[in-house]
Amino acid sequence: MDVIAIGLGDLGRGEAAVLEEMGVTLVGGADPSPDARELFADQFGCPTFETHEELLQQTDADLANIVTPHTLHYQGIKDCLNEGVHVHVEKPFVTDVSHGEELIALAAESDLVLSVGYQRHFDPRYETIRELIDKGSIGEPHTISCHLEQQWFEFAAASWRGNPALSGGGQLSDSGSHLLDAVLWTTRSTPNAVAAVVDAYGLAVDVNSALAVSLERDETPITASISVSGAGQSTPAPGESIRIFGRDGVIHFDGETIEHTSNGETTTHYIEEPEFDTLTKRKLQNTIDAINGDAALKISAEDGLNVAKLTLGAYEAAEQGETVYFG
Repeated sequence: MDVIAIGLGDLGRGEAAVLEEMGVTLVGGADPSPDARELFADQFGCPTFETHEELLQQTDADLANIVTPHTLHYQGIKDCLNEGVHVHVEKPFVTDVSHGEELIALAAESDLVLSVGYQRHFDPRYETIRELIDKGSIGEPHTISCHLEQQWFEFAAASWRGNPALSGGGQLSDSGSHLLDAVLWTTRSTPNAVAAVVDAYGLAVDVNSALAVSLERDETPITASISVSGAGQSTPAPGESIRIFGRDGVIHFDGETIEHTSNGETTTHYIEEPEFDTLTKRKLQNTIDAINGDAALKISAEDGLNVAKLTLGAYEAAEQGETVYFG
């Protein structure tokens, strides 16, 4: 399989290295930064271009791996799909819900795979939470309380993440996007409504966010309280916890262990956290397997769109000072 890389920063080159180890052929890369292009060319020995448009014109690829600033995702994905190229894009999927809907329709019309890199779908800790809920171990879930915190502020202030024209939002749409995805994915729920407050902490984008969310699972409501902070203590990976209450029990993940309590009995699951590169390989392999027809896609654009709806709805709710409802 021939693969192109769009976005050649640290993460873009890191994922390209994982792809190369998996046996694909890297045929080119694109990035506006001359330094990033030089590093990529030296590491992988393939041509680089300033724009993804040039890259698509000069190469013949099966799959594009897109790791660019968030507001650039839409145009990059659209141009790749229009050229008949499958796409794996890093989170968040898009920074405009209508863009996401358009891209999903375009991929379907073109019979192309469009995946969004939410690696928690391949993390056995989150898979265990989802499986516990699926088999009814806590009954019907009705309430969720969760948080994510990270030393993100200084990092964002010194990079494109602090520029809303490129990031499309702050910590809620960056690392916080993984928490929103985990809530929706583990419970198989979709957002109904959101109220929110955000604090920019002196930046041009949000740093701290508090969301009150109404979700729906099989036509049954779930109430969720979600807190995200970019001025936390954990680094480089965020610290997080999720507590999911059901009619017959509760699941608590503290970032290290999973406690499942039902009928007065508690079971503790000790599951080792996978290495980042391991999760990266799993999500990229799933994308390739889906392209080849060997597996169902576990990181769908539809999942990414639900996260985008909740994220952008929270921003709108915070700005307007009222609850936002999803149709």
